[in-house]
Amino acid sequence: MPEDRIPTHLWAGGVMRQLAMEGRPAYVLQKGDASGGMLLVKIALLDGNCHLKTQQRDLEGRLGWVSALKDDLLTETRADEYIRRAIDRDPDLWVVEVEDRDGRNPFDDMS
Repeated sequence: MPEDRIPTHLWAGGVMRQLAMEGRPAYVLQKGDASGGMLLVKIALLDGNCHLKTQQRDLEGRLGWVSALKDDLLTETRADEYIRRAIDRDPDLWVVEVEDRDGRNPFDDMS
């Protein structure tokens, strides 16, 4: 884990507390490695569709957010299937679900 990166459990916990204070529903679906687990965010649009965002490093090593699959808009069923496969591949993965009709990723400004 790079020295300048906040441990995942602190980062996820802080965002979850902020969402709770704002009254925005959010759930930790999978706790991965406390220090360095990557994060997958499911953003439920409350209409049966969602966005699924994963972390990816750019050429300078900075973390950013990209769609986990080719399609940006997914059915929740398709996203849940992907999440199950991702956890099987990487048990250190953290998965957070956020309900937001506007599709905002609460981790976007905190990468």
